[in-house]
Amino acid sequence: MNEIYADANTHTVRSIIDRHAQQTPDAVFFISPESGKVVCYEYLKNSLLQLGDYLHAAPPDSVVGIMCSNGWATTQILLGAPYHGRTALIFNLASGDAQLLYMINHSECRLIFTDEENQLRLQSIVDKCENKIEIVLIKRDDDIGDSANIQQQDIEKGDNALPPITPHSTALLIYTSGTTGTPKGVLHSHRSLLFSGANTVAAHHLSATSRALCVLPLYHINGQCVTIFAPLISGGSVVIPHKFSVREFWHLLSQYQCTWFSAVPTIISHLLHGDAPPASLPLLEFGRSASSALPPEIHRQFQEKFNTPLIETMGLTETAAQILSNPPPPVAGKIGSPGVAVGNEVKIVDGAGFIVPPNFEGEIAVRGDNLMIGYLREKSVFVDGWFMTGDLGTMDEDGYVFVTGRAKELIIKGGENIAPREIDDALYSSPAVVEAAAFAVECDVYGQQVEAAVVLSAACDEKELLDICYQAVGKFKSPRRIHFMESLPKGPSGKIQRLKLVELLGK
Repeated sequence: MNEIYADANTHTVRSIIDRHAQQTPDAVFFISPESGKVVCYEYLKNSLLQLGDYLHAAPPDSVVGIMCSNGWATTQILLGAPYHGRTALIFNLASGDAQLLYMINHSECRLIFTDEENQLRLQSIVDKCENKIEIVLIKRDDDIGDSANIQQQDIEKGDNALPPITPHSTALLIYTSGTTGTPKGVLHSHRSLLFSGANTVAAHHLSATSRALCVLPLYHINGQCVTIFAPLISGGSVVIPHKFSVREFWHLLSQYQCTWFSAVPTIISHLLHGDAPPASLPLLEFGRSASSALPPEIHRQFQEKFNTPLIETMGLTETAAQILSNPPPPVAGKIGSPGVAVGNEVKIVDGAGFIVPPNFEGEIAVRGDNLMIGYLREKSVFVDGWFMTGDLGTMDEDGYVFVTGRAKELIIKGGENIAPREIDDALYSSPAVVEAAAFAVECDVYGQQVEAAVVLSAACDEKELLDICYQAVGKFKSPRRIHFMESLPKGPSGKIQRLKLVELLGK
């Protein structure tokens, strides 16, 4: 694995792609199930060179915006912008119009690619922008430019016209969800993105024969780094459908002979309550869960029902995704933990910044080459090179981290700290619960009280769920009320946003 990290340290997105195009030109990189489009590494390089003709409105070092759904065009621009010395920004389609307007203005983006599905919405937002924005209309799975017919002299011309870049050049801008305030613009370099990909390759023992299924939106850091940059580092490939479908999921794994997939707990829960997979998936090695804590009961049930190893991991936007991972099969990890540090350092600290003893709770801090450059137009947030994640957790004697929750989501009832995840895990132990989230509501007696919201797949009443909670966490920590909903609010990765429930339920 040492050469993988050496590549991440010395290469750029451009040089990695150029090397694959030269050494394994016919190896597959990308597959679109809907259109049947297959992109090999030589074609990838040519298509990125052709993209340069469309970047004139975005000079080198500037931001190129992408407001498109998953597809080849989005992937082409995500890689093509940094290939040409620009910074890629895929706008979160789940954001409100006011947030998108803020992102466009804050990023000083002057060029945005969009598809027909998002064109009218983007135009209405751009009409309110402070600066002139050029919009380029594209089709989801078509090339931007005719890369199939690009001539050798065009390739040489394109190579000569490329601006100089280094591993430390900015490659990606991605905004946080902004659920508790203004979204923050996270800046990543070529180096941090490639190190992120290298960490995923190292953690999961990926190779050039590995093929990922990406069912997460490409505007989320997991979709971008785990399922784009990990295959790019290993020389492997990725299958990217337009969106996640419970009905199509297992068929895609089988049809395209995928060896692994990356998902989030809400998707895993919906798969658990959905159709069974085909009788045989001989090439599938493991599934991967990230973006939020995976309830242990869901983890166990999934592995038992589908006979598929499930690896829990943890990552953040600021760390270009993965920081922790359980080991790949056949080594057994620890259910309930997102694993140990891979490719970076992780520690648990108290309020004064001192490392706490094993199994004591504190804030999770991380340091490594996959960390962001910083927040756009904000002061440094690092403490001696460490990034404070805002996540609470413990670390055992083996280095496994157990996440107990977000500091800002902690419920404080009568002076006692209650981690919402305790209640979530209890509720998920019911076979009728597909989604669950506990949250705090204001209370005159205790300061805060516990309530919860669930989505069901079968009939189940409040008393039954409360009895489960009483047995699992005791009456004091159990919800005083459970709300039944058709869906719970989620962020771009499918992570449930429990803080929004207070507003939605009028609490």
